[in-house]
Amino acid sequence: MGQRLVLPPAPPPRRPRAAAAPRACATGRGFRQRCGAGGTAGWMGGGAAAGGGRGAPAALLSCLLAVLPLRCGGQANLKSPQDIQVYIVNTNFTLSWNYTGNDTGVTFSAEYRWFEDFDGNGTEWKELPGCQNVTRMECDCSSAITKYYEMHHVRVRAERREEVSPWSSTFEMIPYFIAQIGPPGVELQSTNGAIKIKVSPPEANRVRKMWIAHLSFKYNLVIWENSSNAEFRSQTIFPNHVIDDLAPDTTYCLKVQATLPLDSKEGLFSPVHCVKTTRKVTDLFCATNVRVLALNMKFHLHWNNTYKQHVTYNVQYLIGYLKKLDDDYSMKWLNVPGCENITNTQCNFSSIIATTFGFYYLRVQAMSEYNKSCLSNEVKVDPLITNEIGPPGVEVDISDVLLHIQISPPGGPECEVMRDRYELSYRILYWKNSSDNGEEIKMKEIKQTIGTVSDLTPLTWYCVKVQAFSKVYNKSSPYSKEECIKTPGDKVLPLIILATFVAALIVVLFVATPLVFALYQVYNKIKYVLFPSCQPPLNIEGFGRQQLNCPYLSTAEEPIENCSIIETIITEEVNQADFTEYKHSKQSSRDSGNYSNDDDTSGSKASEEMLEKEIA
Repeated sequence: MGQRLVLPPAPPPRRPRAAAAPRACATGRGFRQRCGAGGTAGWMGGGAAAGGGRGAPAALLSCLLAVLPLRCGGQANLKSPQDIQVYIVNTNFTLSWNYTGNDTGVTFSAEYRWFEDFDGNGTEWKELPGCQNVTRMECDCSSAITKYYEMHHVRVRAERREEVSPWSSTFEMIPYFIAQIGPPGVELQSTNGAIKIKVSPPEANRVRKMWIAHLSFKYNLVIWENSSNAEFRSQTIFPNHVIDDLAPDTTYCLKVQATLPLDSKEGLFSPVHCVKTTRKVTDLFCATNVRVLALNMKFHLHWNNTYKQHVTYNVQYLIGYLKKLDDDYSMKWLNVPGCENITNTQCNFSSIIATTFGFYYLRVQAMSEYNKSCLSNEVKVDPLITNEIGPPGVEVDISDVLLHIQISPPGGPECEVMRDRYELSYRILYWKNSSDNGEEIKMKEIKQTIGTVSDLTPLTWYCVKVQAFSKVYNKSSPYSKEECIKTPGDKVLPLIILATFVAALIVVLFVATPLVFALYQVYNKIKYVLFPSCQPPLNIEGFGRQQLNCPYLSTAEEPIENCSIIETIITEEVNQADFTEYKHSKQSSRDSGNYSNDDDTSGSKASEEMLEKEIA
């Protein structure tokens, strides 16, 4: 039934001419029906009679007095219809209402208008075709309403001859939002123990359609055995579907419903159809138990063969969206490259998975040695759902205080689908590998491929294993192989020792430096006093030899530098007497020293010789 939508207020409706008050009180066809025939005749007869009296005018006046109050008060006597509803199935519109009045001979009429926008710019009220002067409390207005996505207003009133009731409250609607999906068309065929179902859209072969995107329909099937203790089974089917898991020689009944999941709409079920199955003829060379094994986006199809003779196989696939079409897809199956005329019972069909957003159907065609063929059951492959996630790769390393865990995504780094489409996370389990069986296993979840573990115990074995999982697809991999590593020894004590040594060294430097400097100064003073760097002059060399013990070293231990004064004589001629006096003075001066030795004598002689040569 209809649903009332809350929308911006519409402009006040204009009062139609048909509902004007003067129409109810004016003389016209209704007046003539009631008073015109008798009144006119009486008027004319009274005027024609000889000596006529006042009978005709009196009769006319009494008729007017009797009619006018009734006509003017009739509008208030008829009640307005209530509970206005519009029931829509596909493009079929049925307007219904309730009327609580006890008046007889009442009919009903409806008006409508539609709005091209929500600013109040609507059309004038118009008579609703198919809903004028109807005697029932419903009418079919399908031909009038054709704008299914625009706002419509509908109202109804009661009528009896010239009397009309006030208009009912306005019913507002957008047809598409309150419309209901009609039942789809269903055709059945029983063949080889299976039932073939062909479903047509609810508005098939209709020119005007409420549901334009008919490819968006999904169909729900309810099927049961035609027996007293039947069990109902529901499943989603395609427009062309085969149900083959049925008992032979059994009558099955079914009904189909069309839905639009994107609009959250569920339609009406089709009428119930029943059909009896036949016995299935099974050839021994047919492929059985067809299944798909997929790991890390590598897809393999496997099947069983119980036939002992020579059999070849063709693996065929169908792109899934073709089954959504109403057309027959039986001729659109293709062979999988590399899986044609094979004798193996398995096939790698990863090459046909061009995208992970669609889905595929696969089947196996068996060919016997007598050129007979048999098709297996179909298997649906939705890549991201059918595929299983393998264990990730794990490498562990350790530093001073951290355990580093390097994770390789399932399928290897080249498999971008596993890494991007699944949005993988990783669950890390780690524990101490010790003889204590009660050791706690700890868990850590990360989204990156690099993880760390802290708070390690020195000289301890730690083991790690990792699991990949996807919350989006609710899938998880097996755990990886355990990887163990030993932590290094405790380095706290060596660090303490080193720190102590460095601190002691600093203290020693600060304390010993002033002490060494003071000792060095004392040493210099003692050395200066006891071991001077210069010898005393020669004229005091022997002074006080007998009374004092000279602290200086003897000449035998420390050679003394001999000094002499050479006077340069510029005079060209020098007397022998002067030279003799110089020699004598020199000798006297040398003899006045504290001590002498041979070396000094020889040195003096050499000096004299050198002096003589210079003077010469």
